[in-house]
Amino acid sequence: MRHSDTADYLALMARVIEISGLEGRGDEYIDLVNLLLSNRAFENGETERLAHVVAFACLGENHLWQDMCLQSRLQLSDLLHTHFTPLARKNTYDMKWKKFFYKQLCELEGLNLCTAPSCGVCVDYGNCFGPED
Repeated sequence: MRHSDTADYLALMARVIEISGLEGRGDEYIDLVNLLLSNRAFENGETERLAHVVAFACLGENHLWQDMCLQSRLQLSDLLHTHFTPLARKNTYDMKWKKFFYKQLCELEGLNLCTAPSCGVCVDYGNCFGPED
């Protein structure tokens, strides 16, 4: 996609998000797409489309692999490591993917919403790490 096509597509998807009952989350979707695209391993249409799918699924209410209709978190991790290698490699402690993506967005904006000095001592550790059954 050319840059102008991508901008038009992002605007269209932001509108789809509003229509689908996720009103007010269009900017969030665009931020997620941009995060993924800036960390893609391949400059191709498949990876670009996948960035949009992942970003849209991040707006869902379940674990990301479930919202993407995948069989497991491992399948999602493999997909992310293949198509968004630089970003996936940053998830060194195996944080849940949605939490990880939003943490990355906060860091890009210079925000730190975590009150604990480190993840290991945080009372919400189980919400960010651990099994996703």
